[in-house]
Amino acid sequence: MLEEYPCTSTAANATKNPFNRVFLMWQQPDSLISTDEFLQIHAFLQWPSTNYLSEPRPPARSNDPHMFVTVGRTVDRTLNVNNQNITDQVHRSPATIEGMAVAYGSLVLMAVFPVFFGAIRSVKFHKSEVQKEKTSGVAAEKLSYSDAAMFPFFASGALLILYTVFKVFSKDNLNRIITSYFYCLGVLALCHLLSPVISKIIPGSIEKVTYRLQFTKSTRKMSINSIDYSFTTHDVISLMLCALLGLWYLFKKHWIANNLFGIAFAINGVEMLLLNNMIIGCILLGGLFVYDIFWVFYTDVMVTVAKSFEAPIKLVFPQDLLENGIAASNFAILGLGDIVVPGIFIAFLLRFDKSLKRKRSTYFYASFLAYVLGLGVTIYVMHMFKHAQPALLYLVPACVGLPILLALIKGDIGAMFKYEDLPKRSKNEKKEKKLKNVTDTKTGSNVETNTKANNQSNAGSKKKSQKTSASSDDSKKKK
Repeated sequence: MLEEYPCTSTAANATKNPFNRVFLMWQQPDSLISTDEFLQIHAFLQWPSTNYLSEPRPPARSNDPHMFVTVGRTVDRTLNVNNQNITDQVHRSPATIEGMAVAYGSLVLMAVFPVFFGAIRSVKFHKSEVQKEKTSGVAAEKLSYSDAAMFPFFASGALLILYTVFKVFSKDNLNRIITSYFYCLGVLALCHLLSPVISKIIPGSIEKVTYRLQFTKSTRKMSINSIDYSFTTHDVISLMLCALLGLWYLFKKHWIANNLFGIAFAINGVEMLLLNNMIIGCILLGGLFVYDIFWVFYTDVMVTVAKSFEAPIKLVFPQDLLENGIAASNFAILGLGDIVVPGIFIAFLLRFDKSLKRKRSTYFYASFLAYVLGLGVTIYVMHMFKHAQPALLYLVPACVGLPILLALIKGDIGAMFKYEDLPKRSKNEKKEKKLKNVTDTKTGSNVETNTKANNQSNAGSKKKSQKTSASSDDSKKKK
């Protein structure tokens, strides 16, 4: 979902309604108002805010006993009877054309960066998963057909739960819990990305010592490493630095810290989520295509959750950055789902290109170009209609349609739909793997028994040699 926060407060229309006039009086407490303006403000305050736009307000009476309330009390009552949306609308600075161009361009760059580099990293991750599967015999984690089909329903359920919780309970308390949880996840995600870079900067005086954390599940026939993680002292230093950076987000909720965590989540998601084949990717993207359209166009659920959910699940960039600097507050937002979901499909096409063993990654670059064009169309439509847009409405047809059309032209459509990241092993291969594990355990036990026998025989021979040498010494003494 791509959205810009509306902002209509300008000097020209500041006096079109009484609330804006009172807000300006609050900013300038020494300003004076006429009797007619005061009567209009007073009548506005006496009328319920729910009827402000739908029903006419009654005329003010000059003999009203509350006529001479102070401006401070007037502002307080105004802020109490009006909802937070009106307050935000007046408080935010107006967005200029230059500011919007900078914001939208920055969002596009922040979106394509995780897709491109996450896809490249996914190739190495895929090779490591294939190697682990061959050595351990345990199937790597991947999306199945049922997972792809049910994911939009699970996402809808989670979205409804969050919407209900934010409507019923206090947002502040919930966001404290959510922020703490995402702080831990964000620090780990950021450390995973920055650890190789930080390791090169650390001075050589700090020794790089490797540690290994391993949990093994052993049975009579075979043993499986459920957890096998290696890290170094440089990784620990990187974790500490990322934790300090995360404190900036934890206490300040600054948009730059939010974007750092969001980009880290997006790159790790594109890197580690494997679609396995083309059909699963089409099922997943097709389901989320309908999901995004429904929750954005037909309800206010997704927009409400996106604004209430204080967590790095979206990228934000201020449209008033040129006017207010890093303290700007008029944000355009892009959800991480609009980055990760197309990103894992684009990463799959890059791995397919690598399997063809050609010089150029044609389908990867085609889908990547389609993603950039789809983002551009989303921003244009949102700006024209002044309404939040489901980005997957434009991204899914572009990212799926263009590579398939190109494969039809080049004659690779059959290979594209047959390719699998982690193909299923046949029953014979599984049996051979089990037999190999059994033979390995048997040979290991045989080696142990043989070594024990050899040690015993060597010990016996040593004793015999010692006895013979002792007897020869005795005979020499007798002679």
